[in-house]
Amino acid sequence: MLKSILLIATAFAGSQPALQLASQTIIEDDGGGMAGAANRMVGGIVSYVGWPNGRGAAGRSLCQVGTPRLASNPVAPQLPSGRHLIVRRVTAAAVMAGGDCDILFLGRMPAGDRQRLIGWVRGRAVLTITDDDPACLYGAMFCLVRKPAGLGFSANLDAIGRGPLRVDPRVLQIGRDDGGAS
Repeated sequence: MLKSILLIATAFAGSQPALQLASQTIIEDDGGGMAGAANRMVGGIVSYVGWPNGRGAAGRSLCQVGTPRLASNPVAPQLPSGRHLIVRRVTAAAVMAGGDCDILFLGRMPAGDRQRLIGWVRGRAVLTITDDDPACLYGAMFCLVRKPAGLGFSANLDAIGRGPLRVDPRVLQIGRDDGGAS
């Protein structure tokens, strides 16, 4: 079985409006495939985020809006501590009407819904992750990307900086080998 390997790259794209950091992990050959890799990556990202009230990620609510591109089933991330997030599928309208979402996972959806959600999130303690914006141009904080060597992500520092969440810079280490056999 292949172990997850992290390839860290820093991308400074002058033509893009926001500075982005990128990371990539190779998909494990254990039957979990892309969906498992996406769940591990989302769980890893979430575990490096601090909410203003000081509560950790466990017990947080992840709302999935739209249809995921990297998994056929709803996203069900597991935190490194072994705890799970509360996952619900909701509409964009339900989120903005008080859907009580700490984390938004944005899949394929109409562009207008995405724009309204990203605008609504600004200034709120809501983490946004998408698998439907490979260039991370539409305002989500983290963007999952399928790459030839595996699954990667970009961090949109402009979007992160617009809200009250604290994102630990060590988030780039989420795919690193956990120290097991080499």
